Amino acid sequence: MGSIGNSDVSSFKLPKIKFTKLFINGEFVDAVSGNTFETIDPRTGEVITRVAEGGKEDIDLAVKAARDAFDKGAWPRMSGFERGRIMMKYADLIDENIEELAALDAIDAGKLFSWGKALDIPQCSQLLRYYAGAADKIHGETLKMSRDLQAYTLREPIGVVGHIIPWNFPSMMFFMKVSPSLAAGCTMIVKPAEQTPLSALFYAHLAKQAGIPDGVINVVTGFGPKAGAALSSHMDVDKISFTGSTDVGRLVMQAAAQSNLKVVSLELGGKSPVIIFDDADVDMAADLALLGIVYNKGEICVAGSRVYVQEGIYDKFVQKVAEKAKAWVVGDPFDPLSQQGPQVDKNQFEKILSYIEHGKREGATLLTGGKACGEKGYYIEPTIFTDAKEDMLIVKDEIFGPVMSLMKFKTIGEAIEKANSSKYGLAAGIVTNNLNTANTVSRSIRAGVIWVNCYFAFDRDCPYGGYKMSGFGRDMGLHALEKYLHTKAVVTPIYNSPWL
Repeated sequence: MGSIGNSDVSSFKLPKIKFTKLFINGEFVDAVSGNTFETIDPRTGEVITRVAEGGKEDIDLAVKAARDAFDKGAWPRMSGFERGRIMMKYADLIDENIEELAALDAIDAGKLFSWGKALDIPQCSQLLRYYAGAADKIHGETLKMSRDLQAYTLREPIGVVGHIIPWNFPSMMFFMKVSPSLAAGCTMIVKPAEQTPLSALFYAHLAKQAGIPDGVINVVTGFGPKAGAALSSHMDVDKISFTGSTDVGRLVMQAAAQSNLKVVSLELGGKSPVIIFDDADVDMAADLALLGIVYNKGEICVAGSRVYVQEGIYDKFVQKVAEKAKAWVVGDPFDPLSQQGPQVDKNQFEKILSYIEHGKREGATLLTGGKACGEKGYYIEPTIFTDAKEDMLIVKDEIFGPVMSLMKFKTIGEAIEKANSSKYGLAAGIVTNNLNTANTVSRSIRAGVIWVNCYFAFDRDCPYGGYKMSGFGRDMGLHALEKYLHTKAVVTPIYNSPWL
């Protein structure tokens, strides 16, 4: 197992924290209460800074700003082309600040700095440009009516949107939600996770610089039970887009139902299966399966935590994946040799370790890993269990950490049954060289995205979302625009027309 801090990272200059206040109506302001909270560096467990703690009063102010910007402001009334031009400028500003933004997510979320620079932050600006290009292509349709009427549809922005985003991908999740809602002409309030507020506030600053009008993007940092609950239950919010746990997703839906029946979209938990068939290349399959659980320290809703291997290659696969896991380097996110940083916070760190201990008690065999590593911070070794059973907690529950359960299967039918046995349905992976197998299994698994001979194959043009208790609604692709648009039909009579 790679050690912590394999190379000198002490020379790296950490970013100065520039923004710690709420961003409401184009200005950085203190919380009404004056309260602040600590945001912690998971590399060390030490406090980075204190951030304004928004509550109900602050949400009220942010919603009022967004409502005024929607009802009276320029953004929804601009042409889609003009909105797209401003979004392009926003994307350019992100590109100009890649290093600082990647560093903020490294110290706040424990994300690898090198991967942030190469992947996360560039994908944010790419998402903005993608939806900027779509902003002037939101069209209705002309309807062929059955009697003396003519009709057409309008696609109108849904209004004021509340975005509640998680801590595992603070930047990507911000723009997966903000980009299509901007293109649609909505105004919004973003409530970032309390663990990772820093990059969201920086993006608010860049939005102002790009020329996005005041009140269009507001950022209220704070805690779910206060700020998140106030946003979900607010009578003047037209839609909530939430990514997070299934339990909190239920609360969001309840709040929406009990308030103004606002529209809700949810991307929730996952327990994604990876199914590896006898004809697969074992080395490739082991690489794919390991990446499927250790990428972003397993803090990803689509993590391939249930790995089913056909019996013909099971023993060989177990040996291979164990070798690769033991060579995986866990270390400081700023160390270029590191492949995995720390878990996001102490609570998550302790929760994962408790699941590992529970797995041992349940009778699963610990193949490799299973321990914390390093003298400080929240680092956990890549952990693999064998001899797991479907009714074990480590197989059923979303762990959200680098913990994989390996299980054996005989037939395609058995693999499909096992894959579908979870209450979740976010993603699945299939590894096979047989086209018929790939087609049969991909059509049989109840999940929102199926990756064949690849994993984490996200793309801004490909919709992403869940089945079952993994939620509903789609992020990414043109499908995401649907969440932020109403369809209005306009009907008028026609007289003495030569045709209908």
